[in-house]
Amino acid sequence: MNTNSRQAQKSQSVAEALTFNVAGLLGEPVGSIRDVDVSSPPLDIGAELRQNRRLAGQLRLTRTNRGLLVHGRLFTSIEQECSRCLREIDYPVELEIEEEALPTIDLASGLALDTSAEPDVLRLTDHHELELAQEVREAILLAEPIAPLCREDCPGLCVVCGLELSSGAHDHPDPDIDPRLEALRQFQSPDEG
Repeated sequence: MNTNSRQAQKSQSVAEALTFNVAGLLGEPVGSIRDVDVSSPPLDIGAELRQNRRLAGQLRLTRTNRGLLVHGRLFTSIEQECSRCLREIDYPVELEIEEEALPTIDLASGLALDTSAEPDVLRLTDHHELELAQEVREAILLAEPIAPLCREDCPGLCVVCGLELSSGAHDHPDPDIDPRLEALRQFQSPDEG
């Protein structure tokens, strides 16, 4: 089996893990609730970002008069680089999913519904399935930090030698001063005495 076939199978299994058949819930009265446990292998988010832990959490699906209200709290971890010391870190991510999912097919008649009035709303598939892979992918991208840190008090790298400042003392000789500025060493500010 070649690499492309393996990647296609992995993508398919991830999509299946985030696809839920909700036909039964759509047939229940308004206000009916179904809690769903989520456990999915890492998603393919793109070349720039990698998820390094399974996606886990819970979804609450609530039947409304129009479709479903999807509320969920999911947890995972993404690979990041500390913005101060450049160390590889696992950055924990908590995702909040809050979506309304509307059907594309009428459950009773089997006829297609007009979706043109609300083109940006999450839609169920023709088989009354809720597919959340794209929404989860977007939530992970939005949760990516601008400047991740390995720890809050990370001192970073030494500007002279490039070693981590947390690895110990860094003693460096005074840098050479441009000979044209050497006369400025004789001047002192009034605060320095």
